[in-house]
Amino acid sequence: MLKLIPATDRHHAAPVQWLNSYFLFSFADYYDADNVHFGPLRVFNDDTIQGNSGFPQHPHSEMEIVTLVLEGELEHEDTMGNKATIKKGEVQRMTAGTGLAHGEKNDTDKAAHIYQLWFLPNQKGLSPSYEQKDVDFLDKKNELIPLVSGQKVLEDVVFMNSNTTIYWCNLSNDKTVTFKTFPIRNTFIYVKEGTLFVNGVDIGPNDQLRSTDEHVLEIRATRDAQFILIDLPGSEVNY
Repeated sequence: MLKLIPATDRHHAAPVQWLNSYFLFSFADYYDADNVHFGPLRVFNDDTIQGNSGFPQHPHSEMEIVTLVLEGELEHEDTMGNKATIKKGEVQRMTAGTGLAHGEKNDTDKAAHIYQLWFLPNQKGLSPSYEQKDVDFLDKKNELIPLVSGQKVLEDVVFMNSNTTIYWCNLSNDKTVTFKTFPIRNTFIYVKEGTLFVNGVDIGPNDQLRSTDEHVLEIRATRDAQFILIDLPGSEVNY
């Protein structure tokens, strides 16, 4: 089954002058009982953070937090002692586990565009940890590029404590990629730009496609496209 959620159904939030966000799931002041999570994917925020601003230090626990930087850069500092710059094309993962606090600042004059995703972990009580990697995912063409995974068959990716894999794809017009899945798995697609045709469904910029009980997804670009694809367990016992 394929469920298309158009860009207009995202929740728009601009709580402060320097932040422009779109929430794909219930978050902060937005709550929809039918849109709390999709498998272990609990939060997906599409954020633009203006220059010389950012999030002050704040706490997290019992969550896997993944940040993809699409434009600009962010300065990260946390209570584990990590201090780093996350640049365009880089991926960060934090295991909040038993608890940590961190801050994210854009210390440049240019806006930073990020996706931040939260996943329910496959076990509670984990020690907090941090990983960052330059995956250079914005330049490779016409393939699904694994970025983050808890499925240990994949190498040279950021590790996550979830039976989940995050892919990125830059797909040229009229090119196709095939993603094989299983009825016990869910697939989530969010388009950054361009248009796709997936198993008979047209998807445009900032649209979502949530797939359940499918065996294969045939993904064709009908205009040069960039999108994120997330392979997720469909049952809580497999998170």
